[in-house]
Amino acid sequence: MTKSPQKIAFIKARWHSDIVDQALVGFKARLAELGIENEVVAIDVPGAFEMPLLAQNLGQTGEYAVIAAAALVVDGGIYRHDFVAQAVVTGLMEAQMKTGTPVLSVSLTPHHFQPSEEHITFYTEHFVKKGREAADAAAAVMEIYGENAPALTAVSAA
Repeated sequence: MTKSPQKIAFIKARWHSDIVDQALVGFKARLAELGIENEVVAIDVPGAFEMPLLAQNLGQTGEYAVIAAAALVVDGGIYRHDFVAQAVVTGLMEAQMKTGTPVLSVSLTPHHFQPSEEHITFYTEHFVKKGREAADAAAAVMEIYGENAPALTAVSAA
């Protein structure tokens, strides 16, 4: 039996880093509460578009049990942010499917975001919550795919 990878990658987009970084705070806190001591490797990327390729490259190394990716994609007035968000989430899914390494998305796309104190406070708190939820998902997929998990078998179509 081969040893399962132990590290966890957490990719963060630098745009709105004061908010996005809170997902990592919530993620690490929840992992600690769950008693999960895996090393969490945090990696910053310029923006959300850079997350899928890095997730794929990290997944191909075989060093990571799970990869999480966090970003806040907002309407900058120049482009349709919903198209960007869709491309990012699709890319993260493709990275997961190509590498076999679970990839979790903590990429949020609010309909209306203004850099007001109210919105910043709300999304800062919300990213902590989403980071905690991602940690729960990471724990679940590590249990499913970990070395102590039952062997995964193909289900016949019969």
